[in-house]
Amino acid sequence: MPNIEPNKGRPAVVLLSGGLDSMVVSGLAREAGYEIYALTIDYNQRHRREIAAAGVIANHIGAVRHVVLPLNLRQFGGSALTDDIDVPKGGLSNEIPVTYVPARNLVFLSLTLAWAEALGARDIFIGVNALDYSGYPDCRPEFISGFQDLAELATKAGAEGAGFKIHAPLQFLGKAEISAEAHRLGLDPAMSWSCYDPTPEELACGLCDSCRLRKAGFADAGLVDGTVYAA
Repeated sequence: MPNIEPNKGRPAVVLLSGGLDSMVVSGLAREAGYEIYALTIDYNQRHRREIAAAGVIANHIGAVRHVVLPLNLRQFGGSALTDDIDVPKGGLSNEIPVTYVPARNLVFLSLTLAWAEALGARDIFIGVNALDYSGYPDCRPEFISGFQDLAELATKAGAEGAGFKIHAPLQFLGKAEISAEAHRLGLDPAMSWSCYDPTPEELACGLCDSCRLRKAGFADAGLVDGTVYAA
């Protein structure tokens, strides 16, 4: 299970999408005693229900401040989450799916880093996962390690020797383990949102990659999700 060194009152910026993984990461940061500043990127994604979920989570964990930053990636497209491309519903594959948003985590972490430096925070939390995920290259440990090195080169704080730590405590956990962590932390899974393609009634579709991974994780952990699925 994740082991984060206690840091009572130390500020940290948590990249809070509103999904299950980011909810658990925010809970772990709170448990470790960090003063949490939550950042949600509103990139005009089709699953905008998660933005509302992020607000609920930020309030629940007692974030000092929650910033929802607009960044319209529909201007770029190139993904089923930001373009007129059907979200796959046929099950997981071994290829990088069309739900991959070009360089999303690189862009998001850059914005998170900028706010952390402005705040004087040196700790950044992100909920990437390299096991039960959809094959996105910007969820790999190599990416997180590379970005931390880049943060030292790209910032005034780094140039002056005040390094940044990118915390990715879920990196090597499966979805069942992440679901169990939510339960241990006392976080209601229904606060979070994972579906890529919600119905007009705002139900989770139950068939996209993200829904499938989430459902399987809770089932394997023997826990109740609380999310209502259309299928």
